[in-house]
Amino acid sequence: MTDPRGFLKFPRRPVPPRPVEERLSDWDEVYAGQALLPLVSEQADRCMDCGIPFCHNGCPLGNLIPEWNAYAARGDWRAAAERLHATNNFPEFTGRLCPAPCEAACVLALNADPVTIKNVEEAIADEIWARGYAAPHPPERLSGKSVAVIGSGPAGLAAAQQLTRIGHTVAVYERADRIGGLLRYGIPAFKMDKRHLDRRIEQMRAEGTKFRTGVQVGRDLDATELRRRHDAVVVAVGATRQRELFVPGRELSGIHQAMDYLPLANRVVEGDYAAPAVTAEGKHVVVVGGGDTGSDCLGTALRQGAASVVQLDINPEPGDLRTDGEPWPVYPKVYRISHAHEEARGREGSDPRVFSSATLHFEGTAAGRVRALCLTQVEPSARRPRPDTERVIPAELVLLALGFSGPEHSTGLMRPLGLALDERGNFARDGGFAAEAAGPAGRDGVFVAGDAGRGQSLVVWAIAEGRATAAATDRYLTGSTALPAPIGPRDRPMVA
Repeated sequence: MTDPRGFLKFPRRPVPPRPVEERLSDWDEVYAGQALLPLVSEQADRCMDCGIPFCHNGCPLGNLIPEWNAYAARGDWRAAAERLHATNNFPEFTGRLCPAPCEAACVLALNADPVTIKNVEEAIADEIWARGYAAPHPPERLSGKSVAVIGSGPAGLAAAQQLTRIGHTVAVYERADRIGGLLRYGIPAFKMDKRHLDRRIEQMRAEGTKFRTGVQVGRDLDATELRRRHDAVVVAVGATRQRELFVPGRELSGIHQAMDYLPLANRVVEGDYAAPAVTAEGKHVVVVGGGDTGSDCLGTALRQGAASVVQLDINPEPGDLRTDGEPWPVYPKVYRISHAHEEARGREGSDPRVFSSATLHFEGTAAGRVRALCLTQVEPSARRPRPDTERVIPAELVLLALGFSGPEHSTGLMRPLGLALDERGNFARDGGFAAEAAGPAGRDGVFVAGDAGRGQSLVVWAIAEGRATAAATDRYLTGSTALPAPIGPRDRPMVA
């Protein structure tokens, strides 16, 4: 166990990011080159080794957090790596991208600052690779069964790796030219360097997983034919239907969806383009949407040299403390500053977000380009415009980061695979992740994993979904399974 008095001896000290001006000058990770050790080992010693570790419940993967905290505190990185990999295929992804609901559920958070679990996880994940603890694990023997995984985001990759390691022959189909889904083109490089993704893909290749890029199932490859080729199919296409903003002036040029903008910047970093087709350089930028994708747009625009950036959030500004309606250990809506917000605040001197605000209309030039955005303050509860609060702000580039409303319905998958929709527009599935059939066209052996069935969620939920769906698929193929299933399809984050 860790030092039983560690939480009394050591205050919470997160790993500091690089200085703002330094990281705005490149696309490297916010923490690139920062020394994680020995600070992380000291912080791991703050873990109280609780009798009931609520951090397990805060994490849908059921990560064995007190165990790998204890090993990290002692510098036993091999044992820490084994415990972390026991529940998480890709800890280097979650350590960088997950908002850490486990920290909100830390028992210390009852009346003090929680353990820096996210930093500890990232440090262990990096030590795994630095010390050669991520060797491929090919199966001892093959089952003779084959599985197609459609989509190569975190859910699809997790399902593929679990199924490959258990002995099935797995092929992953990805419509983009590179593997990774939104991890590849939706997440900016300053949040996660793509080398972390590339080396996991190489590990999976060495284990036997096959990858097929540039293949959109339902268009380039008939889904009925795919189902005929394989003993089972896992649909892990994500929730990529972007929400739209229906206001006057939306047709003006210079207004783009976030996921049309971010991939262009990522492709420049990948070396595909010398410059992006859509850039914020020298422009007044407005990001509509207050979530993580909006923050990613903000950080990207700053690195491209935007003249100014404003982020609109329809939600009211949260307070610094939990409310009575969000008691520990649920993940609270409190005031948080992302690294991109810190970067904008450092340059402009104030938070770039305008809370409780909504877009009324856009104004354009004679040439049909957006030049301004008219916004209004809204009532916190009903979100109705407040009278006499309208104002106009300059907007030469507008990025819509309004989230996603489920999987795409017109990709040629639904009818051939017999997929039905649930009440939220996601692909319907039963209690065992099997696709619920849409009439007699429904096919056995089709499973739905990740955001395609759950709706827009976090990377940690996607990996948990992939692992659980792999277990369900293996059970279908063999009659039983030894694979773990950390969650069910109806499970949701803890709420009060």
